[in-house]
Amino acid sequence: MKAILLRAHGPIEDEPLELAELEDPIPDGKQILIRISVCGLCHTDLDEIEGRLEPKVMPIVLGHQIVGTVAGRGADARRFQTGQRVGVTWFYSSCGLCSFCQSGRENLCAKALWTGKDVNGGYAEYMIVPEDSAHVLPDSVPDVQAAPLLCAGVIGYRTVRLAEITNGQTVGLFGFGASAHIVIQVVRYLYPDSPVFVFTRSGDHQHLARYLGAAWVGLPDDRPPVEISRAMDFTPAGRSVPTALEVMERGGRLVINAIRKTTPVPELDYARHLWHEREIKSVANVTRRDAEEFLALAGSIPIRPEVRQFAFEQVNEALVLLKQSRINGAAVLQIG
Repeated sequence: MKAILLRAHGPIEDEPLELAELEDPIPDGKQILIRISVCGLCHTDLDEIEGRLEPKVMPIVLGHQIVGTVAGRGADARRFQTGQRVGVTWFYSSCGLCSFCQSGRENLCAKALWTGKDVNGGYAEYMIVPEDSAHVLPDSVPDVQAAPLLCAGVIGYRTVRLAEITNGQTVGLFGFGASAHIVIQVVRYLYPDSPVFVFTRSGDHQHLARYLGAAWVGLPDDRPPVEISRAMDFTPAGRSVPTALEVMERGGRLVINAIRKTTPVPELDYARHLWHEREIKSVANVTRRDAEEFLALAGSIPIRPEVRQFAFEQVNEALVLLKQSRINGAAVLQIG
């Protein structure tokens, strides 16, 4: 099969991803084989490529926003039929036995494996995955728009869940890339009386935020017209943490949607940033429940991600543009 491999870390500008021919994977037990149609591109891919996040195995096939059809099944796989369309997220598997797995928090399992990091992912024509980690996709959403739902959308939905918004509270989004442009659609649907304030440097992102219904749009250091009750940080910059806390009301909550920050979080001043019961919460990966709930919701709203498509061979070019915040919405790699 045709695949794109990361053999060694390096700046994406040096084009470290290379086209390769690999053996087709063979499903076993309760695994399914997926013929991949499209795979979304993510900032986490950049973290792996440039060494901020270390893959468990090298070389590795990256990619964790995967849409395809079932092309084969292991002997014990029963959940899906051959030819059925499915999606795969960042979550690949977990131990199933620890207290986190038993309580539906398999995203915190110490033995969890992640798609495109610990096992080969979606930058390829085929992949295998445990059948319980594949998901039915809304029929109304085409493949290319379904791909961003599987990471940007699902992790954004978890961010909204952890923010614990009450309808009418002010909501701030710091950064407005692939995940945030889906989150604003979720927030406006679930909490119609909550004004959404967007902080972003990109003029294109500002325009998209207004189009999607933001009540106010400004630069990262601008002060909004009122204080924010629930903030979500989607940026790779550490500076956005104190920036968000400085415009937050008493008792507010900041949820950080990032595996890594590419720049350090500056020192916080307790009285200025945290006193009066302000709090910070991180988002760590996703659960099966997040995916099932969000995908059903996405079909109902319906969510329509802004997407820019790239050919298989353009993967390095696409990731450079993603790094430079020059993609409006989400980037998707066309494979099948």
